[in-house]
Amino acid sequence: MEALVGLFLMLLGVSHGMETYCDGRQNGTQCYGALGGTVVLRLMDSAPEIFRYWRNQNVILNWSDNKFKSNLISNRSFFTPSNGTLRINNLSRNDGSEYTLDIYDSGGKLLDRRTLQLSIQAPVSSVLLVSECLSQGEMKVSCSSEGGDSPQYSWTLDGRTLTDAELLSGNHETNNITLKQDVSGRLVCSVRNSVSSVSEVESISSCGFIFINCTLSNGTHISQWVLAASNTLCIEPTTAPTTITNPTKSKETGITVSVKPSTNISTSSQTVTSSGRADPWFIKNLPLMAGVLSALVFLVLLGGAVIYTQEKMKRNKATEEADEQELTYAEVRIVQRQGLKVQQRAEVEVEYGQVKYSEQPRQTVVPTGDDCVYAKVHKSS
Repeated sequence: MEALVGLFLMLLGVSHGMETYCDGRQNGTQCYGALGGTVVLRLMDSAPEIFRYWRNQNVILNWSDNKFKSNLISNRSFFTPSNGTLRINNLSRNDGSEYTLDIYDSGGKLLDRRTLQLSIQAPVSSVLLVSECLSQGEMKVSCSSEGGDSPQYSWTLDGRTLTDAELLSGNHETNNITLKQDVSGRLVCSVRNSVSSVSEVESISSCGFIFINCTLSNGTHISQWVLAASNTLCIEPTTAPTTITNPTKSKETGITVSVKPSTNISTSSQTVTSSGRADPWFIKNLPLMAGVLSALVFLVLLGGAVIYTQEKMKRNKATEEADEQELTYAEVRIVQRQGLKVQQRAEVEVEYGQVKYSEQPRQTVVPTGDDCVYAKVHKSS
């Protein structure tokens, strides 16, 4: 019957949130419960005939003849006589107090008295981890939590506790730490209190800084962390006299390409050698110069081709004009000698006149004398 009543009371109680357990069979035990959660208190091995449970001088539980005579938290508690455990649900701040257990025999004689301190804490709900690179490559990391009474912080790196050699400031139990420049790995911040524990993980790397340790030729010693992307320390450029060797001249433009001798950049720990490099300006503008040279050669060839074509056209035109000239006419005058008789074929004397070439259209010449015979003479092609 009591078991059914206890079960009914437990179902009626509001139980939500986290559940904690505490063994209070020892006098002066400290126990913790989560705000809004449940706490299970082990008060005794089994229920005696008579016991009373006090809080702030008020009896909240009065047990006798295997049943409760009174229970001030009956709506949210459940007692198990067989193992002497008391479950309290829906904990509030008022539940945090000192509890006293008095055990009596059947005659009402006090056999034992024990005290128990119950503290109620709000659990940690979430953790925020924020990292920031500082000016010298250090990394500042902050860990904060929402909610949670009396939070405690702890830090681990790759599964182990952070050491002082890795910390520039703070320690592994504070919420703000500063890591040295060379620290990297899987960083975990854990926030806990007596009723909860939450953690946050972040993979961190260096802030781009490197450690420089060298001695310059003038005796200056440099030992510090510098940003790798803009590092100019420990570099001593040596400038060698520039000489021109193996000049190569272009026939078209007369451009001379020279190869500079090797230039050594020496430091105390390393030597960077760059040999056989042409002047950087020349290398950078080599495609442009090649394009200009090609354009000049093309223009020269094009101009020569144009001039040659024009000259050839002039010669062809002069030849055609000469071929078009033709013999227009010729005056042939035949004079018969006196005193000679023409028998079969008269011997004649030919007197040549003018021969003219004309580009005008052909004209027919009408003879003007009786003793002249005209003939047409044509130039055959």
